[in-house]
Amino acid sequence: MTGQGSPPAIPDSWHLPESTSLPGPADLGFVGRRLVGDEHLPEWMHRLVAHIDGSPLPGPIRNLASQAPPGAKHSSVLMLLGDGPSGPDLLLTARAATLRSHAGQPAFPGGRNDPGEDAVTAALREGEEETGLRPSTVVPAALLPDLYLPPSGYLVCPVLAYWREPGEVGPVDLRETAAVARVPISELVDPQHRGRVRHPGGYVGPAFQVADLLVWGFTAGLVDILLTLGGWSVPWDAERYFDLPDLT
Repeated sequence: MTGQGSPPAIPDSWHLPESTSLPGPADLGFVGRRLVGDEHLPEWMHRLVAHIDGSPLPGPIRNLASQAPPGAKHSSVLMLLGDGPSGPDLLLTARAATLRSHAGQPAFPGGRNDPGEDAVTAALREGEEETGLRPSTVVPAALLPDLYLPPSGYLVCPVLAYWREPGEVGPVDLRETAAVARVPISELVDPQHRGRVRHPGGYVGPAFQVADLLVWGFTAGLVDILLTLGGWSVPWDAERYFDLPDLT
């Protein structure tokens, strides 16, 4: 944990009344939203949350924050940052190779919202179910704009959070999650670990070769945004391409 003494009590400000739903892109104008004040977060997260609050996402991924059809299915992902042995780190998982969609791909913990769940509740539940983390140790920090993924038909809400009391994590059900890794930010920003991928379907986007994982696609796009908004990104070779694993 960063800093001295006991952390301030976590406010209930991110728990909206049951009659109120978390705002979607139409309400926020496709911008992010802070959930807690800086006093509840480590100093190294202040810039990141400030740049999310009230702002649209940078880069091409912002195009996903629009044109979701009526009735789109809602899901949430947990972007969990914590203080690790090598400095701030990010929690990532690898999906089981036997899953029907995105099999074997690195991802953030997450999934479809259950009926009546808001994005924070769903993200924390999925984090617990996939990795064994305790939701009571997590401080939800900000909501990024909802992002629509046409291939799956999901409207995804990325929930940025701070892991104030990191604990042991690992795959809870190997039928769903093959691996769980806490990846230091220092490894993610290392130019030797950065590059791009080219999908046979024409997609070209950022990628990270870390923790025996090739992080690409939607997840890598969100990681890239975190590094940019957090002020951690450094120049890297955009002409380096990693080979994608067999996607069949």
